Amino acid sequence: MRQIFYAPDIATNPELPEEESGHCVRVLRMVEGDELLVTDGRGYFYEAVIRRAHPKRCEVEVQRSWAWRKPWPVVSHVAVAPTKNMDRMEWFVEKAMEIGIDAITFLNCRFSERRMVKLERVEKILVSAMKQSQKALLPTFGEMTPLERFLEQPFEGRKFIAHCEPGEKKLLKATLQPGENALILIGPEGDFSPEEIRLALERGFEPISLGESRLRTETAALVACLTVQLINQ
Repeated sequence: MRQIFYAPDIATNPELPEEESGHCVRVLRMVEGDELLVTDGRGYFYEAVIRRAHPKRCEVEVQRSWAWRKPWPVVSHVAVAPTKNMDRMEWFVEKAMEIGIDAITFLNCRFSERRMVKLERVEKILVSAMKQSQKALLPTFGEMTPLERFLEQPFEGRKFIAHCEPGEKKLLKATLQPGENALILIGPEGDFSPEEIRLALERGFEPISLGESRLRTETAALVACLTVQLINQ
């Protein structure tokens, strides 16, 4: 397995960022003439050769580039209310990246116990997992979004909400068909409020179950991500 480096601007600025340069030169002790595999996180790989092995600004020369073909043919989007313990949400982010996901949205709900997410930390985890899993595309993510505002955003595909209130719900694996884009809402540790569930249903979200077990927030989010992937293998 080849070591992958991350340089988001490599197409216009052929050098590694400072952290990647330090790992390349100080840790791996790579030198001028050594070959690298680099990704921009936007869906492209680059084969490059080190021209100046500086621990802060490792300059490279790109030999060739190619588009990475995403193994899953759909858009997979999980919108989740972050847990009070951010370690658990970081675990979800890492594993979802390894499995394969296109977008992660952090929701601010009525019963949310966390109102802020450190996006720099999230990006660092995503980049590390992207490189480890040999991918070339970072999922989109951003600041926490109020649920009501998020429900108004368009989505081309099936929209689902997983909640714990009683009522008829189909299993996600039984209703989602291969080739269908999927957006899945996962609530906070106190679940969505009845009003939030009503609003989601009014805006076309389908109530679903992820199985008989009662799952923690981060586990439910990962099960949703994995289910979409397995359906589309």
